Amino acid sequence: GDTVTIGFSAPAADHGWMAAITNNVRDLADQYPDLDLQIAEGTNDVNLQISQVETFINDGVDAIVLLPFDGAAMTPIALEAMEAGIPVINVDREFDDPNAARVTVLGDNYGMGVSAGTYVCEQAGGNEDAIVAEIAGIDSLPLTQDRSQGFEDALAECGLDVDARQAAEFTVESGEEVASNLLQAEPKIDFLWNHDDDQGVGVLAAIENAGRDEFVMIGGAGSANAMRDIQDDSGVLKATVIYPSTQGADGVKLARLLVQQKAMGDLVEVEVPRSVQLFAPVVTSDNVEQYIDSAFES
Repeated sequence: GDTVTIGFSAPAADHGWMAAITNNVRDLADQYPDLDLQIAEGTNDVNLQISQVETFINDGVDAIVLLPFDGAAMTPIALEAMEAGIPVINVDREFDDPNAARVTVLGDNYGMGVSAGTYVCEQAGGNEDAIVAEIAGIDSLPLTQDRSQGFEDALAECGLDVDARQAAEFTVESGEEVASNLLQAEPKIDFLWNHDDDQGVGVLAAIENAGRDEFVMIGGAGSANAMRDIQDDSGVLKATVIYPSTQGADGVKLARLLVQQKAMGDLVEVEVPRSVQLFAPVVTSDNVEQYIDSAFES
């Protein structure tokens, strides 16, 4: 189709998952000769990200794909772009106003918890005395709250609950510290769900240091190194729940279709959907080959 110019802005790549978001977008430039990608430098400075979007508006791009550092703070400039006739595709962190985006692409944080909890129930095999532990991410974030709620709700379906829970900060260092404390406090664990595979690097280090191997660990987000551990099947990590790092690239693909006035090929609907929520599958040794090629490096 006609060449489409798309501006893309996301937070700084200070986390394996976030780095993969932008890398997956860059990879699209080689796949589509009709795609002109303008990728802004990743930033955790809201004012700088606002100025990046202002530049896109002034340059008259055809569409803007935006993963906001702060959804609420980026809402006014997204509204400004929409009012200027430039469709905005909102990725991962939602705006305050639904009118600020033509399309919203989201992962499923609650679904991650449900998937992890359902896996634990399956592995517990009806044992309602199984001891379940949880290492969450940053507790003040709605995404962490959603993941924990989904986990709790799924466990309740098989008569289990969370016996021990601590929150980390999505970093290797915090994962190791929190896991060390949890392992000292809990002499026996049957299942451990860690929300994030980046902080999981630290969690696994703490487990190794403690010499513990009596439980099954489930990861979160779906990193390539976690999947390699699952393939090796030599430690406690037996599964991880995906939070797709393809969201930015999916947003760009949808923006391209939108500007070229196309629709999604497998839908009868003649317009691009207003919202797309991606699935949160559980990856185990049985299906890891299906997912590892698109996984991010922690």
